[in-house]
Amino acid sequence: MKKLFYPAIIMSLVLASCSSDDEAGDVQQDIDVPSNYVFERGGETTVQYPGQTTRLQMTAELTGSFKSFDTATEESLLNMFAHVEGANDFENTALNASGKNIKSKTAASADYFSANVAESAEIKADFESFISQQVNEVFPNENTTAEAGVAGQVADGTRVRYVTGKGLELNQAFAKGMMGALLADQMLNNYLSTAVLDEASNREDNDNLVLDGDNNYTTMEHKWDEAYGYLYGDPSVPTANPNSVLNESEDHLLFNYLGVVDGDDDFSGLAQTVFDAFKTGRAAIVAGDYELRDEQVAIIKEGVSTIIAVRAVHYLQAGKESIVAGNVEGSFHALSEGFGFLYSLRFTNNPNTGTPYVSPSEIDTFKTQLLEGNGFWDVTPETLDTISETIATAFNFTVEQAAN
Repeated sequence: MKKLFYPAIIMSLVLASCSSDDEAGDVQQDIDVPSNYVFERGGETTVQYPGQTTRLQMTAELTGSFKSFDTATEESLLNMFAHVEGANDFENTALNASGKNIKSKTAASADYFSANVAESAEIKADFESFISQQVNEVFPNENTTAEAGVAGQVADGTRVRYVTGKGLELNQAFAKGMMGALLADQMLNNYLSTAVLDEASNREDNDNLVLDGDNNYTTMEHKWDEAYGYLYGDPSVPTANPNSVLNESEDHLLFNYLGVVDGDDDFSGLAQTVFDAFKTGRAAIVAGDYELRDEQVAIIKEGVSTIIAVRAVHYLQAGKESIVAGNVEGSFHALSEGFGFLYSLRFTNNPNTGTPYVSPSEIDTFKTQLLEGNGFWDVTPETLDTISETIATAFNFTVEQAAN
């Protein structure tokens, strides 16, 4: 699997140290790629992505509130999802003052959903249903032992998990699903979309250093930074060299799983590849080299999509191992995480096709197979293997590599 990512690193480093042909103007331009994600103009930073940091913080707090049995209500959790500026929805008062929210950016990318508003609405409704089910089905059964068809608690080693009657942990489905529906979708299918980067006069303005209002960045620079922010924008992640804290960050969203996958020998190098591509693409924008920029977009799309796929297979296989060992209830946590990552596959982007690596119809079939009847209580190892093999084949890795 390493061979998939090492060429990307080499390409980025070679291009960073050489000149690039600008075919339109037949001009040689040097691409100055910094060692860290630091870009300045006139001695001041040009990198800003506060909206992304805000939404990451909102997502983390909302997910944590799924188990606030004594204080959370359906209304309070739904309000956190669709926050309105000034409403006291979060413990973090800075978030309450924000005009941002999670719902408006869920399944809202230019490439996948600008002309697909019906599916976008359905996806938003799915996440709202995770919230409503948690409060209306799981909360009342906090002290009930779960069984097939009955929500409640199950033992998982020394931990207690809270599941629906189908064995699904809704906080895991929400959190892992949001990594695709919000983070990956906005990153890969919106801000790194040609339609967004090159919208209107963005190229001309970038070439002529026309800044965005009173800001110290061009619109194209800012769009790229907003994509960067959805991966690295948690305040616990340093903006300079995030790879230095891959295993120490407090981030529990997509950045965390970038580190987890990178820590697997079969996928070692992924984190550096993605980081190098973000730096090189941003430097290419500064230099006006849009061919190089687009090459980095392809690397990022493949790398980020791979995080989601690897973890989907990993958790489905972990759940299978528990079932084979006779510990059905012990499989629910891994299967819930696997379900969430499977949901997120809808938002991956194969740069060769511009579409998800696994078709939405296949993903819907797999979700149905996992939850039909009594759900995880009845799911078979054979079903989990079939789903895992389909995902692994689409991404050109093996089930065994992801299951490690």
